[in-house]
Amino acid sequence: MSIRVGIDPIHFGIFVTANLALGMVTPPMGVDLFVAANIVKTPFENILKGAMPFIIANFVAVLIITYVPAISLWPLWIFK
Repeated sequence: MSIRVGIDPIHFGIFVTANLALGMVTPPMGVDLFVAANIVKTPFENILKGAMPFIIANFVAVLIITYVPAISLWPLWIFK
């Protein structure tokens, strides 16, 4: 289906994986952060403060992956 709408299947897979990773750490459904807070017995707010730079970097990476597909597809061009 992704080929019919003009998206490379490998780019689509990387896009979906990056978006799912971002979704697993952002509230309100930030399951990964809730689990981390429970494991180290620390309030969720402290975990969130420490994770914010990484969440922002992940968001920027998702934007770049979404709008510049050449970045996620360069190995295909090199190893052909």
